[in-house]
Amino acid sequence: MRVFLTGASGFVGSAVIKELLSNGHTVLGLARSDKSAETLSIAGVDVHRGSLEDLESLKTGAAACDGVIHCGFSSDFSDYSGVCETDRHAIEAMGSVLIGSNKPLVLTTGSFVLKPGEIGTEDSGVDPSSMSAARISSEIMVPLLAEKGVRISVIRLPPSVHGDDDHAFVPAIIAAARAKGVVIYVGDGQNRWPAVHRSDAARLYRLALEKGVAGSRYHCVAEEGIPIKEIVDVVGKHLNLPTESQTPEDAFKNLGFLAVPLGIDNPCSSKRTRELLGWQPTQVGLIQDLDQGTYFTSGNGTTVKGFVNL
Repeated sequence: MRVFLTGASGFVGSAVIKELLSNGHTVLGLARSDKSAETLSIAGVDVHRGSLEDLESLKTGAAACDGVIHCGFSSDFSDYSGVCETDRHAIEAMGSVLIGSNKPLVLTTGSFVLKPGEIGTEDSGVDPSSMSAARISSEIMVPLLAEKGVRISVIRLPPSVHGDDDHAFVPAIIAAARAKGVVIYVGDGQNRWPAVHRSDAARLYRLALEKGVAGSRYHCVAEEGIPIKEIVDVVGKHLNLPTESQTPEDAFKNLGFLAVPLGIDNPCSSKRTRELLGWQPTQVGLIQDLDQGTYFTSGNGTTVKGFVNL
């Protein structure tokens, strides 16, 4: 299958490329910059120049392929609502050229769209009061396009998609700890984050592409819920820094936006996803990955670039 991939040069997208190529697919990767285009070419991917804002480039890329995986997401969080609107328009554009084709279109959202404090399942609806409520508009596109003959599904990523070169929430915790001289958590730290290794995530994208059912939601979750306190304890051990509980208000003063997800209880199940697609995560868990130490080397995860899983 020839696959149009957005976010192709990103942390998740680059793993998806390896997974697709190793399983006999070919990839047409969206590239906004010369640097991204070069990276994709080296990876053995055909380059399609454009961006998430360039809707015509998205239509052309999607129309030229047998299926689409949409991992791209803007990293400009100064206007999160605007970023989510861009995402919805991108989905509409790509979906418009797939109507009636039964071709697969695999979307990405995050588990933070779910109601906190409950174990979210694939049947759980989105929570309009969630921190990622603005991204609900992307999930709404799933039933709308499924009714029009697009084999569309959505993968909900957990807040930690981990592995070498991660540059999302966990590296943000590490960077903040280095800057403050203390590893901060909120309350008692017993709120939980689900997690998955990016290689396992890439496999799920491929399975959703190949076997996904129109209108389905899949949870890309290997570990249902890791207490934040366990995560910060490992960070503190490797950085030789103390950990400190703070109120949500004080944590926000010290950490800014990061304090919000850091205080959310977001356990999630992937039981139905595993049953439907035969997906079985095989990689190390988050705590073991952190203990391997590469997260704390100077070249890994020190720059936070964006959150496709927000």
